[in-house]
Amino acid sequence: RANYPLYIRSIPTENELKFHYTVHTSLDVVDEKISAMGKALVDQRELYLGLLYPTEDYKVYGYVTNSKVKFVMVVDSSNTALRDNEIRSMFRKLHNSYTDIMCNPFYNPGDRIHSRAFDNMVNSMMMQVC
Repeated sequence: RANYPLYIRSIPTENELKFHYTVHTSLDVVDEKISAMGKALVDQRELYLGLLYPTEDYKVYGYVTNSKVKFVMVVDSSNTALRDNEIRSMFRKLHNSYTDIMCNPFYNPGDRIHSRAFDNMVNSMMMQVC
């Protein structure tokens, strides 16, 4: 499948281009992790990939659905209060909201996500983290 983002949201917005680059490079790391896990990944119910890679300023986490949709989350490295299980739960919320979007008969799979409910859920998660 094509590796292009369906949804990108960042706070603050002035670094959005930098986040686009980070997300695109993380997709390659996600693909590497998936291929390294091989058959073991298919057997898992939980497809949380964990920390993909840390940078000087950010930590990048990954999650893959059973239908190979990839979620990438970039978190500020200075946020030490955020634990692995909280990141995992945030990915579950994202996955559930994405599932709701896919159930919408007016959404064409592969199109960019333009959903007020999804935006509100992402914004509330981002406000909890910031």
